Amino acid sequence: MHTQSLLQKYNIPGPRYTSYPTVPYWENDSVDESIWQESFIKSFIQSNDKEGISLYIHLPFCESLCTFCACNKRITKQHSVEDKYVEYVLREWKLYTNALPEKPIIKEIHLGGGTPTFFSCENLKRLLNGIYQSSEIHKNKEFSFEGHPNNTTKEHLQTLYDLGFRRVSFGVQDYDSKVQFSINRIQSFDSVKKGTETAREIGYESVGHDLIFGLPFQTLDSIKDSIAKTKELKPDRIAFYSYAHVPWIKGNGQRGFDENDLPKVSEKRQMYEFGKQQLENIGYIEIGMDHFSLKTDSLYHSMINKTIHRNFMGYTSSSTQLMIGLGVSSISDSWYAFAQNEKNIEDYYARIDENKIPIFRGHLLNEEDLIIRRHILNIMCNLETSWDNNDLMLQELPELQNRLEEMVNDELLTIDNKTLKVTEKGRLFVRNICMALDLRMLKKQPKTRIFSMTV
Repeated sequence: MHTQSLLQKYNIPGPRYTSYPTVPYWENDSVDESIWQESFIKSFIQSNDKEGISLYIHLPFCESLCTFCACNKRITKQHSVEDKYVEYVLREWKLYTNALPEKPIIKEIHLGGGTPTFFSCENLKRLLNGIYQSSEIHKNKEFSFEGHPNNTTKEHLQTLYDLGFRRVSFGVQDYDSKVQFSINRIQSFDSVKKGTETAREIGYESVGHDLIFGLPFQTLDSIKDSIAKTKELKPDRIAFYSYAHVPWIKGNGQRGFDENDLPKVSEKRQMYEFGKQQLENIGYIEIGMDHFSLKTDSLYHSMINKTIHRNFMGYTSSSTQLMIGLGVSSISDSWYAFAQNEKNIEDYYARIDENKIPIFRGHLLNEEDLIIRRHILNIMCNLETSWDNNDLMLQELPELQNRLEEMVNDELLTIDNKTLKVTEKGRLFVRNICMALDLRMLKKQPKTRIFSMTV
């Protein structure tokens, strides 16, 4: 089938599968604070001395609203909010360490937001040193943070480097001035260049850039210009992903422009195919979905070694069974259960004042969930999965294979000897392939639109 016809056929709302089950299908009444504590302690005992744990720390403040962003954030220019927030994140961490049977060994930390570099260097040191005091650091640690090119200073980069961070990703999105104005994210090439070069001078081992296609008023020419400028700086990793238009999410700024301002599906396809080809021409390897890296980067090595992992932080070059999310709206993952913190800062503070881990929803995975989760994770990370092992067999598998048959006919995947492999043509439709295995969605189709489009 022609690519244009495939786009028309498969461009439907669907999850990005940073978890399975996806958040709209969580059975929230299956997890309360006591069940979550039992789950994360179980996971900790199984894995801490082998691989350590991961921390995701959400730092939600931004000085201005980027209207393409669907993340949880609080817009303010009052930096006095930093002190209280750091205090409460450390109090939340203490609730976890008090519950754990021994000192956690931290292998991964990721600072996300919001804008992590909204915080002063002094407060970032206070936050991280407070966490380190009650922990051990894994010898193969991987610490990373998201940097805004306009406010990530040399002092920020040096401070976090001294605290063990070796990877930074800068949100570029697009260099076109009209696109930047429409999404309220105005930053020059020179600011991105300065941040990238300063990080390398200090000693960061991996510098990433985030690029988005499908933004309002974006054209193929603006993508060409952005890729050309990216080539000049040659970041170690690139996230090149489709803009997710989800204006119905509460607190979202995406109502600042109209759907008519967005590129058509056929134009987005051109942007993706051009960008992918250009990135491959200059030495980048496509990793999983939406990601590219140089062969010198740890993400590429993890793909070759099949140790690449995907969670709420995106793709990571190593995996831990337990990921604890700290801060407002953060999501934790024990492998057996998910738990999300309160999404409102005042509610988050109130729960911690009650000496309670501030979760407000979650999901306890059943045996079927765990099997499907493994298959979807395999596809998202390695573009293949197998049910040759009885542990990965499902009663519904024959029915699911029938659903996949149409995708086999469309040359998006192959199935041979109980092994599914995504084809090159199928890479663009990885989310659709995972949806064909999503039993929770198949059993209960959403009545309203809750996901962004898959292409």
